[in-house]
Amino acid sequence: MQIDTDKLTVSHDEAGSRFEIEYEGLVAELTYRVDDGRIAYLHTGVPAELEGHGIAARLAEAALGYARSEGLIAVPSCPYVRSYIEKHPEYEDLLEGRR
Repeated sequence: MQIDTDKLTVSHDEAGSRFEIEYEGLVAELTYRVDDGRIAYLHTGVPAELEGHGIAARLAEAALGYARSEGLIAVPSCPYVRSYIEKHPEYEDLLEGRR
């Protein structure tokens, strides 16, 4: 299966504290919690059928973009988001002590 991730839309469910991508009835998500000027990224989940297409990266990019736009400090509790930041140093300024 080929998925053009550039055509996928990331939805932000603020009430549910998560970013989502829906594709053919399957939902990938990145959950978070905001508290005291910080956004803690808790879990990134992608259904097995959608793995390997860059969907988690799209979620991380959207979630980190949200932190930047809201002036929040990113707390990457989720291993995927932590790894994503390590591979994309343009987001390191969002981390505690980097501001």
